[in-house]
Amino acid sequence: MRGEARPTRARIRLEALRHNYRLLRSSAPGARVMAVIKADGYGHGIDRVARTLAGEADCFAVSGVDEAIPIRATGATQPVVLLGGFFAAAEIPLHVREGFQPVVHSWWQVEALAAAGHHDPLDIWIKVDSGMHRLGFLPGEVAEVHRRLTALPNLRQIGFLTHLAEADDRDSPRTLEQLRVFDQACAGLPGPRSAANSAGTLGWPAAHYDWVRPGISLYGASPFIDQGRPRPDLRPVMTLESGLISVKRLPAGAPIGYGSTWRCPEAMPVGVVAIGYGDGYPRHAPSGTPVRVDGVESQLLGRVSMDLITVDLRPCPEARPGAPVVLWGDGLPAETIAERAGTIAYELYCQVTPRAPRQVVAPTR
Repeated sequence: MRGEARPTRARIRLEALRHNYRLLRSSAPGARVMAVIKADGYGHGIDRVARTLAGEADCFAVSGVDEAIPIRATGATQPVVLLGGFFAAAEIPLHVREGFQPVVHSWWQVEALAAAGHHDPLDIWIKVDSGMHRLGFLPGEVAEVHRRLTALPNLRQIGFLTHLAEADDRDSPRTLEQLRVFDQACAGLPGPRSAANSAGTLGWPAAHYDWVRPGISLYGASPFIDQGRPRPDLRPVMTLESGLISVKRLPAGAPIGYGSTWRCPEAMPVGVVAIGYGDGYPRHAPSGTPVRVDGVESQLLGRVSMDLITVDLRPCPEARPGAPVVLWGDGLPAETIAERAGTIAYELYCQVTPRAPRQVVAPTR
């Protein structure tokens, strides 16, 4: 048995996923939406995410073919963009057969397409390095790449996309500079454009172009680093929850957990929760990281253990074993926890393990 008695679970609310998708679509009314569901749907389950959005998403995007195949297994027929492109020329026939759209970001991929011989029409995207300096062709190479690819007989549509490095900072000048570079690189070349990630979709209308590519915000996390501004009306899809399994009253000065990194400042009630880094809760979350115990906000005390954490029960002194505990999700945004733990909500979602079984709450129609 896989720990059915433990109260630890990741509750997936699919109606929130649908709400977030519609919010993102309405934020870019002139663009089509490419829903990014890579990394197992950011830890939410790629099959259930694809099924939930199959009737609404214009397109899906993943990292590679190993993630694209499960989307087809759900029955979804939309185009699937492979953001990492193909990793070997031998993948090209599969892309053609399944209607996958690879991103071409390197010269070896151009040569592989040229050597592929006759095949049915294939749609592709040229990745433009507008300033992030990860994948993509430098701006001065784009026109030649386009010329080489348009000379091939089996390519139907060629689009252009880029990725924004600082769109999460709404005060950064880098985003508009990247868009200027992208526009110049693609000037005069036909084909759809795409630049906006979640932050670009919600905060930078100039980045919308023909397609937006939201990822993290589909799952309910704000993409912005300026948490002091109004938060978008995003709903958490994943709520990571567990329960109290022990309650005790400790004297002033009592140390808590490995390394005795936190000591009780007074006689106080302390609870133990059945969750830890083995379930995906961040090990580096410090004392003071918010948790919700029995609906009341409290805090983490001491170091995170493999399958246990300790929490402050002074805000909720009546809490008893069995009381529910929310680590992030309903009433406690994942990005708040991520900021305290020195990481990002993307990593929190993706690190939740099978030890915390996913309980799915189906969407309402």
